[in-house]
Amino acid sequence: MAGFFIENFGCRAAHADGEAIAGHLRELCERGPLTADVVVVNTCSVTAEADRAARAFIRRTHRRNPAAKIVVTGCYAQRAPEELAAMAGVAAVVGNSHKALAPVIIADLARAATELTNLPQAIIPVASLLAAGAAPVWADDRFAHSFIEDAHLGAAHVGQHRSRGAQTRPNLKIQEGCGNRCTFCVIPFTRGPSRSLPAAQVLGQVEAFVAAGGKELVLSGINLGRWGRDLPVEPGTPANLAGLVRAVFECTVLPRLRLSSIEPMDWDDALIALMREYGGSRLARHAHLPLQSGSDAVLRRMHRRYRPWHYAGKVAALVDAAGPDLTPGADVMVGFPGETDREFEETLDFIRGLPFGYLHLFPFSPRPGTAGWALHAASPVPPQVLAERMAALRALADEKTRAHRIRFIGRELAALTLATPPELAALGRTAALSENFIPAELEGRFAANQRLTIRVIGLNRDGEIMAREGSGNIS
Repeated sequence: MAGFFIENFGCRAAHADGEAIAGHLRELCERGPLTADVVVVNTCSVTAEADRAARAFIRRTHRRNPAAKIVVTGCYAQRAPEELAAMAGVAAVVGNSHKALAPVIIADLARAATELTNLPQAIIPVASLLAAGAAPVWADDRFAHSFIEDAHLGAAHVGQHRSRGAQTRPNLKIQEGCGNRCTFCVIPFTRGPSRSLPAAQVLGQVEAFVAAGGKELVLSGINLGRWGRDLPVEPGTPANLAGLVRAVFECTVLPRLRLSSIEPMDWDDALIALMREYGGSRLARHAHLPLQSGSDAVLRRMHRRYRPWHYAGKVAALVDAAGPDLTPGADVMVGFPGETDREFEETLDFIRGLPFGYLHLFPFSPRPGTAGWALHAASPVPPQVLAERMAALRALADEKTRAHRIRFIGRELAALTLATPPELAALGRTAALSENFIPAELEGRFAANQRLTIRVIGLNRDGEIMAREGSGNIS
């Protein structure tokens, strides 16, 4: 049987795309990258480093498995398809605009070594590309074939012995694209405008996941808080994310739902009310609100739609609703063009004043086609200054994370056991994640997908909580 391998880069939504593609390739078998007939590279392009990582993986794969046909998809494939199509070993490039066709293209390449006659017609003519020595490309700016509507959430995601890519707590991507125009961001160009998966399909996926024994599901999207705003208004159908989350709780028996990243201003009163009503039981007490900067002037240059005081107000409202055990997290960008020492200090001071449980830190990376590209050319932050600021922010992030987690020593938390890496299992421990999004090393060996009460006994050198089984099992 022909075999495939998928390597995912980037965000939760991108990983959900990769799992959805894998779910449509049921007639093929999953193999490792050295033996697969087709290797799928699901790329990110949010930074120049993400581009470099994808190119390095393609070159390495072609060197180690020269017979494999490499299919490149994702954001980089949408942004610069011809660049990727010219790389050695690449057999096809499928942009996000046509990712719903990716399973057909991959399966056909797996079945036939040279014949492309069964493939959908490429956007860039196959003949001209082959004459130029490049792979065929499926990509345009219409995004007419962008949504993979069936993510196939089922038993493969929840079993202890799972295939590569399946997750105990998988992402169900319910929203695609973004209509914002932040000056630094290439996503509107690589994923198109906001589009939502209809509520009936979302609920159907949740029900299938629960029927297969799933315990925790993550709703994700490129701009998750905008779910539903592009769908027709129909009586009895959720019109926004808060309505959809309530429908999940009222129409399914999903034990726990976790929300992925949501923009600060999309945490509206209705969504915060759900955190008050269900937080700690069926809704995870975890909120990721992208920050980017704590300086008002920088946020304005970024064209972000909130001010620092708006952001602080949303965090305060969430803590009030969910309680102090809430784990808030944020993305922070360092070195945006023109960022002064004073503006960076404003960001440090702002972060010090909020109860973050973790931070994701990124140096600014100029992306072609964005307004940030020109801003960087005119007023770049020197590399040495950027490195110093990243170091200062990493130190603060470590301090905030440790302070948040140390509060739970001696306490019990609800948790879900995960698929444990072999090196951790060899130590007689199990990977777990607390309900409020704190990774844990649990003493003893437990099957994945078990809801347990764990007692926190300390922190390890990496800052993860060490725990043992607590007072009772959670059904």
